[in-house]
Amino acid sequence: MNLQAPCSIFDPISRRSSSPNASYSPSNSLKCRRRTTSSELQKPVEVSGPTGGYSPSVPIHKITVRDRKFGLVHEFFVPEDQYILHTAESQNISLPFACRHGCCTSCAVRVKSGNIRQPEALGISAELKSKGYALLCVGFPTSDVEVETQDEDEVYWLQFGRYFARGPIERDIYALELAMGDE
Repeated sequence: MNLQAPCSIFDPISRRSSSPNASYSPSNSLKCRRRTTSSELQKPVEVSGPTGGYSPSVPIHKITVRDRKFGLVHEFFVPEDQYILHTAESQNISLPFACRHGCCTSCAVRVKSGNIRQPEALGISAELKSKGYALLCVGFPTSDVEVETQDEDEVYWLQFGRYFARGPIERDIYALELAMGDE
């Protein structure tokens, strides 16, 4: 089942390029509706900007994601009752993820400013949450937020490393040469 469906219905006021390399601008990325499947728990996302196209009773927050791996900055709006990752995908913004249930560290970010409510984030400890880490797949914005993506292995090490090893594994060139010599 393909859970990442590109937007296919556009507001006639604002047509968006279907190119995945299209640049961001508020006028071309916020007029998108996402088709949902019956297996999704969230209600459909229909974000048209910070003031229009969504229930005025639900606050909408500006999210800025700095992607360290690709050197990109994504800016988009998310209603307070929607997951950040799901809303980003509905606006054709590609962010890292794996489990979508808050159990891994693939979508981990470091919060630079703002607040994210994440009651279902099992993949990071209370200690890491207090240090500003969050998971986008199960994170709800409670204010305008600026985050920076993190290396999954680094966050995993911070979360679980002290339980499984005495430190990061270092490459042993001599052992590799011995092992390769046996072949």
